[in-house]
Amino acid sequence: MMADTGHPDQTNKSRDWAGALGENPAPQPASAPAGGPPPPPQRPVKLYEARKAVHNKRIDGPFRRFKWLVMLVTLGIYYVTPWLRWDRGPFAPDQAVLIDLEHRRFYMFDIEIWPHEFYFVAGWLIMAGIGLFLVTSAVGRAWCGYACPQTVWTDLFQHVDRFIDGDRNARMRLDKAPWTASKIARRGIKWTIYLAISMATGGAWILYFADAPTLFREFFTGEAAFVAYATVGILTFTTFWLGGFMREQVCIYMCPWPRIQAAMLDENSLIVTYKDWRGEPRGSVKKAEKAPDKFGDCVDCNMCVAVCPTGIDIREGQQIGCITCGLCIDACDKVMKDVGRPRGLIDYATLNQCEAEAAGAPAQPAWKALLRVRTFLYLGVWSAIGAALLFALGTRTHTELTVSPDRNPPFMLMKDGAVRNAYTLRLRNMQARPRDMEVALVGLPEGALMWTDAVNMDAAAPQQVISVPANETRIIRAYVTIPAGTYADSFTFRLTSLAEDGEVDLAPANFAHPKDQ
Repeated sequence: MMADTGHPDQTNKSRDWAGALGENPAPQPASAPAGGPPPPPQRPVKLYEARKAVHNKRIDGPFRRFKWLVMLVTLGIYYVTPWLRWDRGPFAPDQAVLIDLEHRRFYMFDIEIWPHEFYFVAGWLIMAGIGLFLVTSAVGRAWCGYACPQTVWTDLFQHVDRFIDGDRNARMRLDKAPWTASKIARRGIKWTIYLAISMATGGAWILYFADAPTLFREFFTGEAAFVAYATVGILTFTTFWLGGFMREQVCIYMCPWPRIQAAMLDENSLIVTYKDWRGEPRGSVKKAEKAPDKFGDCVDCNMCVAVCPTGIDIREGQQIGCITCGLCIDACDKVMKDVGRPRGLIDYATLNQCEAEAAGAPAQPAWKALLRVRTFLYLGVWSAIGAALLFALGTRTHTELTVSPDRNPPFMLMKDGAVRNAYTLRLRNMQARPRDMEVALVGLPEGALMWTDAVNMDAAAPQQVISVPANETRIIRAYVTIPAGTYADSFTFRLTSLAEDGEVDLAPANFAHPKDQ
């Protein structure tokens, strides 16, 4: 936060800047006379306030329990997924989710993505982005409050703080206490747990890129590649530092997403809101009992501030530090119940709903804010992309052929007058089993096909059969010849799987001739 610009040191600094810019500075105080006492030392100018550690208080309630659920589900998915097995047959890896960089494959259960099918990954990323827009439009910064990795790991480390150091007041006292043997021991135990969580986080990440049991064993026996140790080291440090120490500073200062989300909110977006028209002016329970007409429902207990993971005061209005986690709602509802006042002083509501309530209109259910054009538009676009991806996945074949003609020379003229063209064929077998495939010429009835594979040196014919290994692309240099006196501008290569699936793929090609033909 910016320091008070009314500070005298700040005023002097402003005068220095004004002089440097050629402006007329304000008159300066006369210097001390020669031989007199020296002027008092100038204190350094502080433009920013030092960070105050956030020690949020334990609270129970619907939003806190939902955060527990999201944290357990997301961490469980992250740490457990690499160990799940999925049988794809003897010729494919059996890890359920695997990013196989060596063979350039992405496996996710029954889905296998090849490099030329990266548009599926792009589609999923677009869906993720639009999904974030949808969630933000509907319920504000719910992603930041519940599912963001920074939020999840920070929440986990804060629970470690409570387990080792105690709740809020105990942690605040321990921070101010001198470094005794007890404090050093507590810090050592807590930071060791931080480090273990951080190493598990980095270790789980690399397991997505290789067979998890094998890489786990190689990592601890020193047989893993250097990049594995480097990746774990970097992720361990970033998790330890960002989740254990920087915490809310990442959300407030480092992450650009809060700024983007703030631009997407409007007066009809559901956000965590303090109903100041109901809570102000604040006063204690005793003051309110003596003069009930002079005070609002807020008893100024500061519980909403005490439970906030970023340390903000929601009563000051919307702020960049509010991650919309709803813990302040749990705390305020508990206090309102204890003092016998209705819940909802802090609640999920839109600004329009709050203005209507302040004007005397009955309170509207929060879910009605979801029934708006923007929400349905985002949902429609998101669903359309998802349906298109599912259709593409369901209709794609596992047999593909690509053809690249030779450019130099474009043709060869044989002794008998026949013309030969050379092509590079790429035969993709995207199944987890080897398959025999037939390559045939379509639209070239008198043409003959042969290739320079020593194992398949069959006589030239309109079709040839070749075996393609499981989950591989076989590259073949093929020759197509047409007899003298015939002419064809174009034709088609047809690739047919001879297995029971009978999949077919076609690849058009051009045929080059001498100019005099």
